[in-house]
Amino acid sequence: MLILIKNGEVYAPQYLGVKDILITGDRIAFIQDEIRIPDGFVPIEVIDAKGKIVVPGFIDSHVHIIGGGGEGGFKTRTPEIMLSDITTSGITTLVGVLGTDGTTRRMESLLAKARALEEEGVTCYIHTGSYQVPVKTLTQRIEDDLILIDKIIGVGEIAISDHRSSEPTFEELVKIAAAARNGGILSGKAGVLEIHVGDGDERLSLLEEIIERTEIPVRHFHPTHINRNEELFQAGIVFANKGGYVDFTTSTIPQFLEEGEVKCAKGLRVMLEQGVNIGHITFSSDGQASLPYFDNSGEYKGLQVGRVSSLFKEVRDAILEEGIPLEQAIQVITSNPAQVLKLHQKGAIQKGKDADLVILEKDTLEIQTVIAKGQTMVHQGQPLVKGTFE
Repeated sequence: MLILIKNGEVYAPQYLGVKDILITGDRIAFIQDEIRIPDGFVPIEVIDAKGKIVVPGFIDSHVHIIGGGGEGGFKTRTPEIMLSDITTSGITTLVGVLGTDGTTRRMESLLAKARALEEEGVTCYIHTGSYQVPVKTLTQRIEDDLILIDKIIGVGEIAISDHRSSEPTFEELVKIAAAARNGGILSGKAGVLEIHVGDGDERLSLLEEIIERTEIPVRHFHPTHINRNEELFQAGIVFANKGGYVDFTTSTIPQFLEEGEVKCAKGLRVMLEQGVNIGHITFSSDGQASLPYFDNSGEYKGLQVGRVSSLFKEVRDAILEEGIPLEQAIQVITSNPAQVLKLHQKGAIQKGKDADLVILEKDTLEIQTVIAKGQTMVHQGQPLVKGTFE
């Protein structure tokens, strides 16, 4: 199938101007000022993007694709994600994680769901493990998971500074990080260690100690929920200015913001003002995770569910409300996570890369069209392709 996108303002994510983009199969074939269709040419789908903006498909690097939660008992386990929730949010690539529950939600199910989402039309990878230490893997070894299983690109989310974590020691986390790094080196993958950071007073101190005392590079850690509170946010600025990556969580509830969580759009602006390199910042949704809240004694009080739709909403707010240029803001869900995760075919509009594209209304930045791996998944904001059980 051939798709020709005409007359769109292209952010690749750098601004390229008004261009035509030709998609052949699942790849971007040409990006030119004008691409003409010869008379009598083979069938081709033409999308008129005049007056609209074309950006790379979004990458959500932290999604509980088979659900999460359970902090309030079995009835509070959140459901699996559906395809149309992903695509109508502009997401064309996502990374599945387990989270709190590594007992009733297992790696086998996570891998199966990733393959199901691939069959339905988007790109999906996973990390091995959950909050728990020792890490529960598929093959019994982190390195083997990374080397032998194509969909596994990293480890996590491992929890630190959280009352739900396994309280990993310095030595335990060093061994996990080393295994992730070695598995990544031998498989040509990122080998990134996804770190869930809670609201404990230790914050990023364990990661800081590892970086200071070992040879493991700072780039192999991807601490998420960095906007959980002001103190952690400030620690994140220090960590990023030392060369580390930091990840904002876009799913939230009013109570969290009232209690001091830093809104992602605002946090992005503040970090840039504090001199953090834009390339070291990512956003992820924590989609389908539970958003539990606890009282001061750690007792569960209730929860809501994270939404992948929050991912671009916060980027949009960063542009429209915080005044961050689109060319910069869009990087946190396109080229930056592609770099962190070593997804070389993703995150940019470039000849030869995967045909993952999102077309936005110019003034409102509303999502109009989503193309994943060369297939139009969403048109005029409505899903054309739905999941098997939708």
